[in-house]
Amino acid sequence: MKTGVLGGTFNPPHLGHLHAARLAKDALGLDRVLFIPTNIPPHKSLPANTATADERCEMVRRLIADEDWAFLDTLELARGGASYTVDTLRALRARGEDDLYLIVGTDMLLSFDRLWRAPEEIARLATLAVCARAADDWAQIERKAAQLRSTLRARIALIRGASLTVSSTELRQGGALRRFTPPAVAAYIEQKHLYGF
Repeated sequence: MKTGVLGGTFNPPHLGHLHAARLAKDALGLDRVLFIPTNIPPHKSLPANTATADERCEMVRRLIADEDWAFLDTLELARGGASYTVDTLRALRARGEDDLYLIVGTDMLLSFDRLWRAPEEIARLATLAVCARAADDWAQIERKAAQLRSTLRARIALIRGASLTVSSTELRQGGALRRFTPPAVAAYIEQKHLYGF
């Protein structure tokens, strides 16, 4: 089974996450995509007005409710501590997942061999499925992909398609919530008074 892996704080999850997952699914013929909320992000701290883990999971459930190929997976939350991608991929492999596609954006690809823990092992455990954050990112994505293929023997699939640039940070700061999240997610945020809404 070809399984996509999309990790993140999902604080809040938005249509950009769903768009990237769908692009990767369609381009690579993935059977499913796992949405895996981070417990504690290793490279940034969660903001002061953050949603709880349970609230982030509920928002992901609402985001993917109409997609029969998308699933919430809470393995990073259950493991506790800082959430490192390499540990997650090891756990998925131990669970019998042997055809993994790690869905990443421009920033994550560009920092892959500098900031990530055990990038060479990640490159062995999964194919990197790269979606551009913006249309003019492709030149630097292609350069970085060529470098990583050479230095880490990484398998990298470049997923082309219309980009949908949405930022969780902007949404938390009062961005166009109902434009960039499904109605069920926006309603939950407002009902729970998350992020000051």
